[in-house]
Amino acid sequence: MTEPGAPLDADGLDDPVDALAAAWAAEVEGTSYVPMAADELQAHLRALAGLVVDGVLADPPRPEVGAEVGRRLVAAHFTGPATLERTVLLLARRLPAVWGDAVLPAVQSLTGTLAAGYAEALRDRTLDEQEAIRRAVLAARHHTEKALHASEARFRAMFHEAAIGIGLGDMEGRILEVNPAMTRMFGHTADDFRRLTVGDLTHPDDAPSVWRLYERLLRGEIDNFRLEKRFFRRTGEEIIGHLTLSLVRDGEGRPAYQLAMLEDATERHRLQEHLAYQAYHDPLTTLANRTRFTERLEHVFAEAGPDTDRRVGVCFLDLDGFKTINDSLGHGVGDTMLQEVARRLAACVTDGELVARTGGDEFVVLVEDSHGVDRLVELADRLLAALATPLRLAGQELVVGASIGVVEQAVTETTASELMRAADITLYTAKNEGRGRWAVHDPSRDEAETARFTLSAALPSAVAHDEFFVLYQPLVSLADQRVRGVEALVRWQHPRLGVLSPQLFIGPAEETGIIVALGRQVLEHACRDARAWYEEFGPAAPFVSVNVAPRQLQEPGLVAEVAALLDRTGLPSDRLQVELTERALTIDEGAPLKALDGLRAMGVRIAVDDFGTGYSNLSYLRKLPLDVIKLDGSFGEGLREEELSDEVDERIVGTLVALGHALDLTVTAEGVETAAQAARLRTLGCDEGQGWLFAPALPSADIARMLRRGTPLGPRPGDLLGA
Repeated sequence: MTEPGAPLDADGLDDPVDALAAAWAAEVEGTSYVPMAADELQAHLRALAGLVVDGVLADPPRPEVGAEVGRRLVAAHFTGPATLERTVLLLARRLPAVWGDAVLPAVQSLTGTLAAGYAEALRDRTLDEQEAIRRAVLAARHHTEKALHASEARFRAMFHEAAIGIGLGDMEGRILEVNPAMTRMFGHTADDFRRLTVGDLTHPDDAPSVWRLYERLLRGEIDNFRLEKRFFRRTGEEIIGHLTLSLVRDGEGRPAYQLAMLEDATERHRLQEHLAYQAYHDPLTTLANRTRFTERLEHVFAEAGPDTDRRVGVCFLDLDGFKTINDSLGHGVGDTMLQEVARRLAACVTDGELVARTGGDEFVVLVEDSHGVDRLVELADRLLAALATPLRLAGQELVVGASIGVVEQAVTETTASELMRAADITLYTAKNEGRGRWAVHDPSRDEAETARFTLSAALPSAVAHDEFFVLYQPLVSLADQRVRGVEALVRWQHPRLGVLSPQLFIGPAEETGIIVALGRQVLEHACRDARAWYEEFGPAAPFVSVNVAPRQLQEPGLVAEVAALLDRTGLPSDRLQVELTERALTIDEGAPLKALDGLRAMGVRIAVDDFGTGYSNLSYLRKLPLDVIKLDGSFGEGLREEELSDEVDERIVGTLVALGHALDLTVTAEGVETAAQAARLRTLGCDEGQGWLFAPALPSADIARMLRRGTPLGPRPGDLLGA
């Protein structure tokens, strides 16, 4: 996205407002007769461009300034047939190109008000012309004969040269005379018109009120009226005219003639309809857009009374894996896929259902009168079935899956915003349950998901305000029960909820990407504490093991950041160990291997956490620059009781230990809770243990006190710190 102040185009202008004015002048030059030199034209449009940009970027946006811009265009004689269309298309194209798609709704609204203001000003100017003509007709009766001839000559000139259509009829409705503009408008000759009556110009869409006004004018009850009315050209094509019909009285005040003045407003209406269509439809798929969907949904709630039994439902749909299509095959293929998806979804809906694209790869179907969740579930099944057939794109068959959140509720029990929030949460649930499926809204599940979303929203601020702290759990040698290292475990000191465990926030942190900044903070804390221990205890100081999330491994600057941190804190590289899950290592072979090779090259230890739960390919493990595997605590659960040892668990642990040693790796057992468990793990060959038997997670000061005592960690955690 171009930043404000950056060049808008290759026109060499640094100010985007100046660039917009220059482009605007180039677009409209020659479309209207404007008595301005080129520099005056651009200066005038510079002021209007400033109004447009200020209105779009205001918070909230001020689309109403568009009406003022439209009025100023007309006042400056920008009234050519192509001027308005080129102006609207220019603004709709260039403003999002400079300030991004986020301003698109504001731009659409502003161009709509601009067209309306332009049309209103143009109509008022035309009406002024019409009124001038009418006054000339009335004034003609009161002049002397010589003055009358002069006045009639002026009227004739105005009559024949006027840009609007003018016709004169008698009180019986016969058309007596029309000017050239009227003949061009209808395609009839003047003689054709003289064979017609006003009644011949009726249209099937005319409201009865139109002809009631006409009858009142004929009776002399009113002198004129104005309205928009549809007509037919000679070819049968429909036109829309802005009609002013006036009564001309004789010298004694009796009705004598009727004078019609007609402005062809067809093109203006087409432009307004086009702008309205753009405002309510997605340009890529032609489905209804978010604005249209939101208005329809809010209308359902607005028209429902407090005692209504009306129900409403939505199917909120998100494509699974669409980002992969865009990244691997390009956005052109992605756009084609979205168009095909939209076509299939539109074919699924029936009367009373609206399908819309609300953004990206998200679609939603509104059922205005749902009458129960069964209809929504049946609709969700239809939508998934419609997407099941592979698409033939880019020379290959592509399968597009989707997850759907289904919500159906009584209108009196919710609001439009609450309904969509529930749909969003339910969609998230469907994705978590495996994708390619639908999930039905469960109010009891809302509370947990809402809390999760609330924590997700608070994470960036919490990281910025350093609300996280680090505890350390010892990694103990099973041979001599001496502390070899510590694992850094992060906690959140929430200002309202107290201390939160990582199970509540690590998942949301990974999903939102804030895990990168959080991981950087934890690594910084851990290295500083480890450096303090190293300064006090030297070679006897423990190494510190820090978890690194899959998202962090994808960061291209991870290795350089770690190197800079070690240099800044003065911690020897062999005193740092990074822990990764098997999942992190198998998501993308290239990026993790490159990062791990770089860390290993500088002397950092590498450990695989929760080993045995990620279904790793053993041949792949051989290629990894590893130092340690940490066995998941579930493998040692059957070894906790001395009399009830599980032989199967013993064999599994023994096999995993043998595998680790075959790869020349240290094997650490997690979740050690009993002395019997520790003894069996030591017998099976495990090198290190970690768990409540030795110590819980402790602050850095407690770790230092433990190291100063230098005693082995006994079988009871209560003996750890002593008196």
